[in-house]
Amino acid sequence: MPYPLSSQPSPKRVGSRAPGGRRAGFRAALLAGSVATLIATGTVAPAVAATVSPRPDTTAADAPRVQPQGKTQVTAAVLDLDAPGREPQVYGDDVPYDTASIIKVDILAATLLQAQDAGRHLSEQERTQAEEMIQHSDNAAANALWRRIGMSPGLEAANKRLGLTSTTGGTGAKWGLTRTTATDQIRLLRAVFDTGRASDAGPTGLSEVSRSYIRTQMAHIAVEQAWGVSAASDSGSALKNGWLRRTTTGLWDINSVGRITAGGRHYLVAVLSDGSTSMQGGIALVERAARAAVSSSETAH
Repeated sequence: MPYPLSSQPSPKRVGSRAPGGRRAGFRAALLAGSVATLIATGTVAPAVAATVSPRPDTTAADAPRVQPQGKTQVTAAVLDLDAPGREPQVYGDDVPYDTASIIKVDILAATLLQAQDAGRHLSEQERTQAEEMIQHSDNAAANALWRRIGMSPGLEAANKRLGLTSTTGGTGAKWGLTRTTATDQIRLLRAVFDTGRASDAGPTGLSEVSRSYIRTQMAHIAVEQAWGVSAASDSGSALKNGWLRRTTTGLWDINSVGRITAGGRHYLVAVLSDGSTSMQGGIALVERAARAAVSSSETAH
């Protein structure tokens, strides 16, 4: 779920820009979906997403003071796991965004790395917290695991091992205000889903057992949170979403990351956005961006 707004809710650049043609195609695809949004004009299109009950990702005290920017922005990154070379394509500017609850995948990865280092499995309590944190986006569980990994320093130590280079942990208990890029989220997803890699990453990465555990959690997201990058899938997905309403502007950060299958191919997709005027509008934007980015990647073959 989102990073806390009231108490603990329950359910919810590294890399270069894509070539001009792909970015232009992405913009055109967004506009073709009756979207006069971000990359094209900076305005938010009317909401068309399914009704979602907002459970914001941050408490009023946690949200930093920010000034309205007057426009929505979105960035999508796609990696075709079946393509030779397998380099991600980025659509939009690969700049940092607040993570909100997508950081929970990273928190779980760090938790598992630390357990591997200690030569142990997760305890029953840790497994319960991990499953609540990912499947239901439970913030109390995330708070507990965030503290257990050592908060931002623990997260960043894990990310160094996983190859993330543009993610900065939130200060203190504010895990939802971690900053990341779409490219870094693809790196994280690749550490979890790229089965083309060795079955055991050794001392610096996630073991196959750990990777399988994360994949299983992301494949069992609560029904009310099954939106986002899954809109680009035609036969199954595993994902994690995050949403955060900024208290000083009333605008929404809406993010979605995961693995999808479309046209018989497997993709890792990360869509990050901010500046939407409503949660539903932000979800609609993210879903359009996911579909457009995957479509652009498909036509690039």
